[in-house]
Amino acid sequence: MINSTSINSLNPAESKVFSVKEINRLVRELLEQSFPTFWITGEISNFISASSGHWYFSLKDDEAQVRCTMFKNKNMAVGWVPKNGEKIEARCSVGLYEARGEYQLNIEFVQRAGLGLLFEAFNQLKEKLNKEGLFEVSRKKTIPQIPKCIGIITSPTAAAIKDILITLKRRSPHIPVIIYPSLVQGKEAPLAIVKAIQTANNRAECDVLILARGGGSIEDLWSFNEEIVARAISQSKIPTITGVGHETDTTIADFVSDLRAPTPTGAAELVTSHSVEIIKTILIYKHQLIKLMASQIREVMQKIDYLEKRLISPKLQIQRQKEQIYQYIQRINQSIKNTLIQHRLHIDKLKLNLDHLNPHAVLSRGYSIITNINGTIVNNVNQLKLDDKIHIQLNHGQADAHISDLKNK
Repeated sequence: MINSTSINSLNPAESKVFSVKEINRLVRELLEQSFPTFWITGEISNFISASSGHWYFSLKDDEAQVRCTMFKNKNMAVGWVPKNGEKIEARCSVGLYEARGEYQLNIEFVQRAGLGLLFEAFNQLKEKLNKEGLFEVSRKKTIPQIPKCIGIITSPTAAAIKDILITLKRRSPHIPVIIYPSLVQGKEAPLAIVKAIQTANNRAECDVLILARGGGSIEDLWSFNEEIVARAISQSKIPTITGVGHETDTTIADFVSDLRAPTPTGAAELVTSHSVEIIKTILIYKHQLIKLMASQIREVMQKIDYLEKRLISPKLQIQRQKEQIYQYIQRINQSIKNTLIQHRLHIDKLKLNLDHLNPHAVLSRGYSIITNINGTIVNNVNQLKLDDKIHIQLNHGQADAHISDLKNK
């Protein structure tokens, strides 16, 4: 496998010549290792739901856009299908489709835009507490490897408490457990959590606390993003482990606590572990292996989807040719209509010119045509003599006359 040091370690005189595939793989690995999972918001365009179940689309704003992929095993949990023009918020990681050398975002979770105010409040409080040093590693208390008593702060009726108790009983049945009941959702939950933490500290019955609740939406978990809860955790003399929501959920309480577990069950496992660092190392390797396997699977799936797009059935080809023929017929018919219109306009113009040159058109305006006995049109008095006979053509009818008087002016 090529890593980021492969190129740097080569002697300039013996530089290796890489293949396109190797370079693309190196870039993909660097992207995946350099960028953590993050949130992005934008407007959906060019949305495609492939026959494999994967989603392909672009996210754009007023100045840029980026290609995105959301695989079937991820989008099955969404519960709705995004549409072009819809604004969303997505959790994703940076990747590269090696076969085409295209940078893309691999979407893990997507939701309709509208929760931005909560995220903004989350980030503001996070920044505030971070500046105050509440997240500093130096202030975090050490979790006892072999606790004498474990305290649990959660709802006594929730499923999370059952999972924690089952795990503790299986791993360390000899360690006593004390439950400090508290609301974990709703307006009254933050104050209830603070009181439970203070109660545990005042009683001093246990040497480690687990603050936990099951998974839910960001609104469901918001009690653990309140400032009073964060400060109560930081002020606790008893080391605190948070196990809030699922592995992908992160709250302010997780940053302030002495140790963050991915789930309530994970918190129970960590507090009873004799080799925390070993477990962390195993989890890191497991995560890297899962990412590597997922990456390989994504590459194969994308390649299949790409090849599928290039396949065109004979039936579809015939249909496209029929559509082209129909378009040509439409163009020919339109061209014929335009030509006929042009000819009609030209004929009307010629007819109008003829009408203007028609002598009778002049007679209709009160004029007349005078000819002498030879039929010559008279347009000058010098053509006439006294007593000459003339013929007068009017618009309606004609008359004969004799010249009785001549005037040059």
